[in-house]
Amino acid sequence: MKLRNYLGGMALCAALGVSAQAPRYIFVYIGDGMGMGPVVAAQTYNRTILKNDTPLNMMQMPVVGWCLTYSADADITDSAAAGTALSTGHKTRNGMLGMDADTTSVTSIASTLHDMGYGVAVTTSVAPDDATPAAFYAHVPSRKMFYEIGCDMAASGYEFVAGAGLRGTKVDGKDTDLEKRFKKEKVQIVRGPKEISSIGDGRVVLLNPEDTHDWTIGYTIDSIPGVLTLPLIAETALKHLEKTSPDKFFMMVEGGNIDHALHANDGGAALKEILNFDSALGVAFDFYRQHPDETLIVVTADHDTGGMAYVHPRGGKGGLKNIDYQRISKEEFSEYCKAILKSRNIYTWDDMKEYLADKLGFFTHIPVDADGEARLKKMFDDTFELRNSADQHTLYANFNAFAVEVFRMFNDATGLAFTTTSHSGNPVPVFAVGCGADAFKGFNNNIGIPAAIMKLVQNK
Repeated sequence: MKLRNYLGGMALCAALGVSAQAPRYIFVYIGDGMGMGPVVAAQTYNRTILKNDTPLNMMQMPVVGWCLTYSADADITDSAAAGTALSTGHKTRNGMLGMDADTTSVTSIASTLHDMGYGVAVTTSVAPDDATPAAFYAHVPSRKMFYEIGCDMAASGYEFVAGAGLRGTKVDGKDTDLEKRFKKEKVQIVRGPKEISSIGDGRVVLLNPEDTHDWTIGYTIDSIPGVLTLPLIAETALKHLEKTSPDKFFMMVEGGNIDHALHANDGGAALKEILNFDSALGVAFDFYRQHPDETLIVVTADHDTGGMAYVHPRGGKGGLKNIDYQRISKEEFSEYCKAILKSRNIYTWDDMKEYLADKLGFFTHIPVDADGEARLKKMFDDTFELRNSADQHTLYANFNAFAVEVFRMFNDATGLAFTTTSHSGNPVPVFAVGCGADAFKGFNNNIGIPAAIMKLVQNK
């Protein structure tokens, strides 16, 4: 298979700024699905509810732009095509990774920089073989080819990869040789926060503990004990690169759970994920402050998910303050409801009212009027007594119908409105600071971002 170097696409960014010095330390942060609406809502919550005078880290960056995200075959991209554009500078078809639209393999900036002697870390809060992180090392026609993606990860030579779990260890229920491939490549597999202290000087794959999901490290709002967090992943990756590649390195950090929450139309969980992502960004920002003339940080998104906007809340009261009463994600709440159905234990409306008050503040902090309670009670009866309700299907989860109604009402009271459970064609923000940051101001196309980084590295 012919390998086409992505550098041929750099001409697309000829109008971007040029730096007098090549950056030695490059950070690319990608908020999956993080359109401008969720960012503004998160900053509003940060300012008005958390009472922080200091804006989010990304909003402190002096260079601000925006970016179009369409793919080679659709106005609305998926994460595979968008990840490929952001990593290689090539448009491709939805579902494809590390290949252009005619299935020719293209090289990511991570791989190019690695060949130039840069240390490389690719990290995420979802699976490291998911679309966005995989776009930085894999070459496959389908994002679902987890075994092949895992093989490319093992062969990449990258110093550090992190995320929830490896999904290519089984194919059709049968064990594969994937873990043997990592062992052959002398990659140390480390699981969970407790094992971080065992990380050596060689290549590392950091994963969640074995008894957790392999597609996500878990939502921040669910406060799952013993799992990785994105700030911890970013901190661990940076420490490893400082140890193994102190002269120059490239680090990609993805907030993948932002996208999962937005697909679910779970506004509260999405905002908490953005704040968590911004905390992980603080790891790079602190490093930049120590090395301002040698560091570049670029923050963007692969696409917008959900078409979310912050609007006037129902009743005009509460608003974003209601997020403080949410202590469970829509996904976990739906699983709770499904467990009730499966158990067939007697579970009354009064039991559910108590649970909703505890986990979401309904009936206590968030008023539910008579009509609202009647709607919830009818949906409860249809779901748990008559067992006559249809689930909501989104990209990453299927939601119990009662959970859908509960979170629709919660979003109404909070003032977080969604237009879709899918991706949108809305542009996404671009923030930058440091060496060569001016190259990213104003209008961008996603393929221009990696091209501009390489122009800066090559000092052209």
